Amino acid sequence: MAEPGNPVRDITITEQTKIEEIFQQMSQSGGFESRNLADSLEILGTMISDKECLRFLSFVGAIVSTGNRGIIKDMIQRKWFDVVITTCGALDHDIARHFSNYREGSFTMDDGELADQNIHRLGNVLVPMESYGPLIEEKMQEILDEEYKQGKKEMSTADITSAIGRRLGENSFLYWAQKNNIPVIVPGIMDGAVGSQVWMFSQKHSDFKLNMTDDANTLSGLVFKAKKSGAFMLGGGISKHHTLWWNQYRDGLDYAVYVTTAQEFDGSLSGALVREAISWGKVTQSAKQTTVHAEITTMLPFLYRALLAKIR
Repeated sequence: MAEPGNPVRDITITEQTKIEEIFQQMSQSGGFESRNLADSLEILGTMISDKECLRFLSFVGAIVSTGNRGIIKDMIQRKWFDVVITTCGALDHDIARHFSNYREGSFTMDDGELADQNIHRLGNVLVPMESYGPLIEEKMQEILDEEYKQGKKEMSTADITSAIGRRLGENSFLYWAQKNNIPVIVPGIMDGAVGSQVWMFSQKHSDFKLNMTDDANTLSGLVFKAKKSGAFMLGGGISKHHTLWWNQYRDGLDYAVYVTTAQEFDGSLSGALVREAISWGKVTQSAKQTTVHAEITTMLPFLYRALLAKIR
């Protein structure tokens, strides 16, 4: 029989209240989704500080088109995670924004007019055509050609992301991943501009191969020897599922925080709560876990700031 918990407490905030104190109050305030957000701080703080834990970061590529790219970069620069799983769009946007700029827009802009101006719209972010397709084509063909001439005729997605990172700068999450020896794996790499350029390169170099089974070797080498594992999953889709899938081989994640706006009633992977993964053996029954229903770019800056204070 369920027992009532502690009394619900009012939140009190003054000019001197620190952000970590707000999170602490949210954990005692009832507060519907705020309780899950407060729980995520505790879980992530413990996970990141756990030296025995293999730590995954997964995220959808669209985040990198926004200013939250800086937070992704900072977390990787601080070595909070040991492996990254993401989508091809993350690579596209990291390259494009290193060499060019995106622009602010709105969800209500006329897409026909934008098309006439050669501007792509990603939500309320505007992506000029010259900042995307032609630029990524040029840079990727240069990168792949340099790697090929150095004898790299077979590459995994982790090899490709590392090669890209070596040629970008300190504002890039791929740069910091390769600098800190954190593999970035892209299970759906063909679904994006970078993947298309890998295919284009292979058309001109018939002996060049994309070896995605080597990514599996990288993941198995990490997962099979991990004493514990944990994941911070920002958004759903293939990046979330690949993280969960590989952790079933060690009986599941010990820590799991998932952020989504998707709903579970349609049976989608993106809408599935973390606790559903327990039934598949992808999350342990004793795991510290929560699902936060929130829009990532709104929530992440506040959670990151609170994590800085907690992990300090």
